[in-house]
Amino acid sequence: MAIAVLAATPPANAKTPPPAASYSETYRPQFHFTPKQNWMNDPNGMVYYKGEYHLFFQHNPSGNSWGNISWGHAVSKDLVRWTELPVAIPADANEMVFSGSAVVDKNNTTGFGKPGHPAIVAIYTSFNRATGVQSQALAYSTDDGRTFTKYAGNPVLDIGSNNFRDPKVFWYAPAKEWRMAVALSDQRKIAFYSSADLKSWTHLSDFGPAGATGGLWECPDLFPLPDPTNPGQEKWVLVVNLNPGAIAGGSGAQYFTGSFDGTTFTADDKEYVPPTGATLGDFDDGTFNGWTTEGSAFGAAPTAGNAPGQGGVAGYIGDGLANSFNGGDGPTGTLTSPDFTIDQPYLNFLVGGGNHPYLPGSAVGDSLPSGTTFADFEGSTYGEGWTTTGDLVGTAPAPGTLPGQQQVTDYIGAQTVNTFFNFDAAQGTITSPSFTISDDYINLLVGGGRHPWGAAEPTSVNLVIDGNVVASATGENSEALNWVGWDVRDYAGKAGTIQIVDQNAGGWGHILVDQVTFSPEPAAPRAVDTSVRLVVENEVARTATGADSETLDWRSWNLSDLQGKTAHIEVVDNNTGGWGHILADQFSLSTVAAKSTIQRAHWLDYGKDNYAGVTFNNAPGDKRILIGWMNNWDYAGSIPTSPWRSAMTVPRQLTLKNVDGQAVLAQSPVVQLNLLKRTPATYDRNITLPSGTTELKANGASTEIYAEFEPGSAKTFGLNVRVGNGQQTSIGYDTATGELYVDRTKSGDSSFDPTFATSTQRAPLKLQNGKVKLHILVDWSSVEVFADDGKVVITDQIFPDPTSTSITAFATGGTAKLKSLATFRLASAWTKQ
Repeated sequence: MAIAVLAATPPANAKTPPPAASYSETYRPQFHFTPKQNWMNDPNGMVYYKGEYHLFFQHNPSGNSWGNISWGHAVSKDLVRWTELPVAIPADANEMVFSGSAVVDKNNTTGFGKPGHPAIVAIYTSFNRATGVQSQALAYSTDDGRTFTKYAGNPVLDIGSNNFRDPKVFWYAPAKEWRMAVALSDQRKIAFYSSADLKSWTHLSDFGPAGATGGLWECPDLFPLPDPTNPGQEKWVLVVNLNPGAIAGGSGAQYFTGSFDGTTFTADDKEYVPPTGATLGDFDDGTFNGWTTEGSAFGAAPTAGNAPGQGGVAGYIGDGLANSFNGGDGPTGTLTSPDFTIDQPYLNFLVGGGNHPYLPGSAVGDSLPSGTTFADFEGSTYGEGWTTTGDLVGTAPAPGTLPGQQQVTDYIGAQTVNTFFNFDAAQGTITSPSFTISDDYINLLVGGGRHPWGAAEPTSVNLVIDGNVVASATGENSEALNWVGWDVRDYAGKAGTIQIVDQNAGGWGHILVDQVTFSPEPAAPRAVDTSVRLVVENEVARTATGADSETLDWRSWNLSDLQGKTAHIEVVDNNTGGWGHILADQFSLSTVAAKSTIQRAHWLDYGKDNYAGVTFNNAPGDKRILIGWMNNWDYAGSIPTSPWRSAMTVPRQLTLKNVDGQAVLAQSPVVQLNLLKRTPATYDRNITLPSGTTELKANGASTEIYAEFEPGSAKTFGLNVRVGNGQQTSIGYDTATGELYVDRTKSGDSSFDPTFATSTQRAPLKLQNGKVKLHILVDWSSVEVFADDGKVVITDQIFPDPTSTSITAFATGGTAKLKSLATFRLASAWTKQ
C-alpha cells in the first residue's frame, strides 16, 4: 500500500519557517508546558524567585530536532500558566549549553549581585564543540532572570571528560557552602563537590555504580524530605536519570533514599540475595562440566573474570563464568548445555555483554542472496544515473566509517552509502535511475538511524513507484548493516526508483545502505546476536541478551507453560563488531524468580515518558516540586508534533511515605492544577462491570479523573480513555500479576516509530483495603496515572485523533465494580502568548 506521495515531500534542505504557534494544534498539550516552537528536552535551572517559578530547558531555537542546544526559558506564578521568554543562555560558536541548575545567590558569594539584589546564577554543562569535552560553567542574571551573562572565568570545573554533566547545585546550610551533584555518566557514578563561591570546587566523594546501570547516568538531584520512618528527622533522596536501561525501556528516572552528611551519600539499599535452585551450570570448577562448545569464542574453559584484553567484568558469582571475549570481539561460537527436564516454574541466570538480541529467522553466515546486483556502491560515485539533492550533492560512497562516527560494520566490499557527512547535520536525497521490476524481491543492506518514512524527519530508503513510496526501511540506531527484503511481486513490470532519504540532523540522523540486489527470494537477516536461548523441541522458546555492559545481571524466565518438556540452553555469540560478546553464569531452575537490578531499583515513574526529572530550588514552603521531560530518547526525535517537539510533565509535589518501615517516594500533581478545573463534574457510583466494555457518561480530551474499583472475579479491569475511531488507551489492573498497567497499543498514531506501541507499561501495585484507587490526568497527547497515593506512577505519551474523547470502563474474565468515578474537564492553561 502506498503510504505517501513523493511529490508532497519538500526538498531535504528546504528552510520553511514553522507556522506561528496557536496552542490549539493537534497534540498540543493544554496543561503541560511546551515551547511555542522547536525542539525541547531536559528541564534545567528550575528556581523560584520573587513570586515566579523559572523553568529553563534544553532548546534548539532554530529547529524542531536536537541541535544548537541552548537554555530556553519560561516563567509562571502558579506552575500552571506559563509565559515563554527569549532564550536565556544561547549556544555559540564554541559551546552548546547542556543541562544544569540555577540558584539564588542570597549571600552574594559570587560577587555577581549587590546587597539586597542577589544574582540568579545558572550552573550548566558547557559542551566544547571542537573537543567534545564537557565541563561546568556559570552564567548569571541581575535582572530577575531576564538576561544572563556568561562568566568570563568559565569553565569553573573541568576534569577533561566527555561524560561529565548536568550539575545540580544547592545551598548546604550546615556547612554554609554550596554543594554540587554531577554525573560521571559513563561510569554510572554521581560525584559530589563543595564550593564557597560557586567558582572554585573541591571533590568530596562519589556514589555508584548502584541500582540500575544499564545506561548512562544523567541529571542527578539530591534533596532532603521529612522522614516518615523517623518523625522529626530528614531523609535524603538522590534522583538519578539514566538512558537507556529504564524499567519501561529507554529513558527513565530512578531514586535512592539514604543519608547525606555534607560529604557522602549513603543509600539505604541492602545487598540482594538471589533465590536458590537446582543448578544447571555455574562454571566454577574450571570446566564447562558437560556443556559443549562450537567455534572459538568461549575458549576451552570458563574465564575467571576478564578474558585476555578485557576489563571490568563484574557481577558474576563464584570462580568463573562463560565469556565469549576469548580473542576479543571477533571470534564467534556457541556454548550448549546438556538436555534437561523443565520441572520448576522459573529459570534464573546472570547475563551481560553486548546488546544484540536474537532475531527469529536470522541465519549464520554472509552469503549474498542470489540475483542481480543493482547497486554495490563500489565506484567513485553512487552509480550512473543516480542523483543527489541538498547537502548530499557532491558526496560519494564512503569507505565505511566517516570521521567522528562509531565503527560501521557488515557492509560488503570496500564502500557503502553513508550520510554521516558533517556528523549528523547533512540532509538530502540520493535517488537511483528508473528500473523495471522483474524479480520477486529487492534485497538490500540497511543501517544507521531509526527514523522511519512517514514519521517526522526520516532516515529511510524507499521504493518509489508511480510517485508513491510502496516499501521502506530504516536503521535500528546501529552502525551495523543488516539485510532487508521487500516483496515486490505485486509490482511486476512497473517502473521504480530507489530513494535514500536523510531529513534528520539530530541524533542518529543518518542512514547506511549497501548491496541493492534483485532476487527470486528474500534475504534472511544476518544472525548477529549475542544471546542466551532456551530451546524446546528444536524451537527457540525464550531469549535474552546483554545490555552493552560487562556487569552481569539477573534474568528470570517464567516457564510455567513449558513444564515437563525437555530443553537445553544455548549461549550464542554471532557478532564480530563492538560489544560482540556475551557473558553468562549461574543457570538454575527455581520456584522463585530472580530479580534484576532494574526490577529491584526504585523508579520515579514506570512509564515510558518521564526523563531528566529534577526539582525546583527555593520553592515556597520548602516544598519539593519536580518536573520531568515527557519524552523518551527511543523516539524523541520522531514524535508527530509541530511546530514544537516535546512537553514537560505536570509539576509534582514529592513526599516520602512509610511502607513497611521503608521510606518510599510519592508524587502528587500540584494543587494549583485545580485552577483549571471546570464544573459541572461527572460522577458515577457502584457500577457493576460485566466482562467487556461498559459505556460511561464521562468524556474529555483534557480531563482529570478519580476512580475507585473493587476487583471482583475479573482478571483485568479499568478505564479506557481517549476512545473513538478505533482508538483507546487502557489504564487497568491485572489481578494475576498484581500490576497497574497502561496499554497504548491502540492509542492513536504510532507510525513514527516501530517500537512506540509494541509494549504495555506495568508497575507493581498492592490493593488498598481491597480496592484500586487511581488519579489520572489525560491531556491531548499524554496520560499520567497516580496510584497508591502517588507511590506508583505511569506517564505515557499518546497521539489520538482529536475527536477520540470518550471514556469507558472494562473488565475481562469476570466482573468488577466501579465504586466511584469523578471526572473534571480541565480548561486550557494557554492564554494569549
